Amino acid sequence: MINVLVADQERAFADVLAARLDEEDDIEVSGAVQVQAPGSLLLAGKSAEVMLLDGDLPEDAANRLCEELSGGDEPTRVIMLSFSSEPERIVKALRARAAAWVRKDESLERLLGVIRGVARGEDWLPPSESADVIRLLIWGQDKNRNNQLLLNKLTARERAVLACLAEGAAHRDAVAKQLHLSVHTVRTHMQNLMVKLGVHSMLEAVALTRDDAGSLYEDATTRF
Repeated sequence: MINVLVADQERAFADVLAARLDEEDDIEVSGAVQVQAPGSLLLAGKSAEVMLLDGDLPEDAANRLCEELSGGDEPTRVIMLSFSSEPERIVKALRARAAAWVRKDESLERLLGVIRGVARGEDWLPPSESADVIRLLIWGQDKNRNNQLLLNKLTARERAVLACLAEGAAHRDAVAKQLHLSVHTVRTHMQNLMVKLGVHSMLEAVALTRDDAGSLYEDATTRF
């Protein structure tokens, strides 16, 4: 079962969406919470594997909350829901460790697919905005960075994990299967390599190595 919490500015929207999601056999909704302002993010006692969070909260409140929820030993995977799909806003959410960005007018079928994918460890972007988002992530890297020096900080296994993602592995389960590792071990390697590369999401890490994906894969698999 995928445990889901819905948090939105509009209580009616949160209640209706929560009720619909709860009809699915593999989804259990732990609650629907109304949040209206940065000071009212009262989620004490609320926890979930996946949170659907209103990305349109004022004053960057959604991103700040996302960073808090994504930390800790048992992080919550956050899906941002918004009426917007501006690439700049999506990039900010990714850097706050959001797992996905979904428009509120997206189909329920698509949202359900994203929820299930995020629960498996996948990240998701609106297909129409993916190219612009990746471009912004690449441009956003410090121009003075030496990417190869950063990559040299990674262990052989961390490079192998990153190589699998750069080559198209969809999520940590796929990486674990390809490298014959446990999902927990792959998650640990992901967390460690993000710290070493100075990025906030695996999408940023892949963007950082985009031009050298082939050589990275060959080097990582040879050393691994």
